[in-house]
Amino acid sequence: MNANNNKYIQVAGSSAGITSSDKVVQDILNTFTDLRHYSREIENELKTTENQSIKVYMKESENIASLHNQISACDQILERMENMLLDFQNDLGSISSEILTLQRKSISMSQELTNRQAIRGQLSQFIDDISVPETLIVGIMDLAVTDKEFLIQLQILNHKISFLKEQSFKDTKSCQDVKDILEKLRIKAMSKIRAYLLEQISKFRKPMTNYQIPQNNLLKHKGHYEFLLSNERNIAEEVSNEYIDTMSKIYYSYFKSYDSRVMKLQYEETTTKDDLMGIEDTATRGLFNKSLKHKATVFTIGNRGDVLAQQLEAPIIVPHAETKNRYPFEALFRSIQYALVDNACREYLFVSEYFVVKGQPALDLFNKIMGKTLNLLQKNIETYTSSCYDSIAIFLSFHLVQRYKIMCHKRCVPALDEYWENLEKLLLPRFEYIVQLNISSIRECDVTKFNLELGPHYIARRYAEFSAALVSISENFPNELVNKLLAELQEEVEMFIFRMAGAFTERKDQLIFLINNYDMILSIIMERTRDNSKEAETFKSRLAAKSGEYAEQILFPHFGEMIQYVKECEYYFEHAKIKELKEMEPKSIDIVQNFSANWKKSLEDLNREVLLSFPNLVTGSSLLQLALTQLVQYYHRFHKLLSPPIRSQLVNIHLIMVEMKKYKTSF
Repeated sequence: MNANNNKYIQVAGSSAGITSSDKVVQDILNTFTDLRHYSREIENELKTTENQSIKVYMKESENIASLHNQISACDQILERMENMLLDFQNDLGSISSEILTLQRKSISMSQELTNRQAIRGQLSQFIDDISVPETLIVGIMDLAVTDKEFLIQLQILNHKISFLKEQSFKDTKSCQDVKDILEKLRIKAMSKIRAYLLEQISKFRKPMTNYQIPQNNLLKHKGHYEFLLSNERNIAEEVSNEYIDTMSKIYYSYFKSYDSRVMKLQYEETTTKDDLMGIEDTATRGLFNKSLKHKATVFTIGNRGDVLAQQLEAPIIVPHAETKNRYPFEALFRSIQYALVDNACREYLFVSEYFVVKGQPALDLFNKIMGKTLNLLQKNIETYTSSCYDSIAIFLSFHLVQRYKIMCHKRCVPALDEYWENLEKLLLPRFEYIVQLNISSIRECDVTKFNLELGPHYIARRYAEFSAALVSISENFPNELVNKLLAELQEEVEMFIFRMAGAFTERKDQLIFLINNYDMILSIIMERTRDNSKEAETFKSRLAAKSGEYAEQILFPHFGEMIQYVKECEYYFEHAKIKELKEMEPKSIDIVQNFSANWKKSLEDLNREVLLSFPNLVTGSSLLQLALTQLVQYYHRFHKLLSPPIRSQLVNIHLIMVEMKKYKTSF
């Protein structure tokens, strides 16, 4: 039994048999206490505790009752609060739904307001665009077309007509309400404008009318034509054609009359085919000197080049005020072309602005107005140049064309480009033809028919004047053809000068002739052109070469023995011919004695000879100084070649230099 009990207890006390985690029960089991006994103890303790609790409860009954009452009161308060909160929750729920409703309504109203505002702006603009106010009707019907208010109302009417056309494509019903009245206003406005414009254009036809005034009036009211162009192209075309017809006739009549009257102011004695560089001056031509006193010179430019400078934009020649004056062709050409430039530029800018055209349409319109006039002027120039032999006049006219072309481009007027090109094609070939005639005349000259004179030849002078004129004119506008012609002319003139020089038998005379001609040509060219021009450089080198040779030539008759002695001795010395050098020594004594006896007289003779040979004192003086310089150089070389005994007999070089200073003149 005990064994079994112990076994049971063991099992019960094992961790496998215990299911409670109570520590007290665990302790009981571990102490092997009797559970029945322990249970009775527990029951007694519970009863004792219950009795004590009852006593305490009885003692605290009033407090418990008071607490119960307080709890009941609190419970009631909480119940009321719960009810209030439930009511508040219900209220909040309804308010939230109301807020959502109001929010939706607000969004809807905001969208409606936005739509209405957008519609209001568009509708207001639409009403303003399509409605026909009384001010518009009164302005179009009653006001004069030149009135400022009429132009304002005309712009409004044009806008409304354009708007009506746009809305008609959209089948807008309200268009039918204003269509008739706008059409009537359009017809009325076009009728008034047409009458006004045709009246203004008719004013151009009145004699002595300054047509710039009606043109300015048209520009002030250019909205008239723009209205016609937008609404009735047939009427706009009618007005345009009327203007073209009127102005075409006016310009043609004006320039035909002006060209005819101005050309009567040209010199009566014009250049002919006999006025060529190589044609010799004859006595018969002198008979006309009196009648030719106002004639523009054939080869000299004089002040004729002023047409390209200060006279380029000078006022045009007024024929009836200049009846007593006469002008060269280029001055009359300048006046006609400048009048054309002034009128054509103004006309092109006017038609471009008033008729609202640009580019090729503007050029076409301009050509309809000015084409007949341009053809007339071109034909007149062609007729004149075909019989003109004044090469300077033709060349000046050619450069006038180039300058006026640039002037038109600066004014943004390309309308005359073709006209200028046609004139260039007329003038430049004619200029080439005349220059070739001059070149041929020089080539064909028979030098045997001319008197042999050492001074500058008149053909060389003509060439110098002519060449300087062409170079000075074309400095800023170089032309390949002109350069080629100048080169040919220069070559032919040089050949002529050489042929003329060959007619002289003595070399010294040939050199004098060449130097005089080269010097004259160079002086004229340098006076009229830049110092570094091609022609100037060429003749500088020619003159320098011939001057050196001439200095040698004039020294030889006076100091030939000394010069020859120096050259021979220097030759022997270079080639180490000592024997020949010794043989020359006796000869040096005679040379020294002759030099000492005659050197002063020889200097005087040299001075006299040079001054008589050259009409240009500056040239003569420079040649004399060149000869004296060479003489001093020869004298120094001669001095070095002499033996000391003979050298002591020489004239002191300082004495010679002092004497030479007497012949040094300052010009």
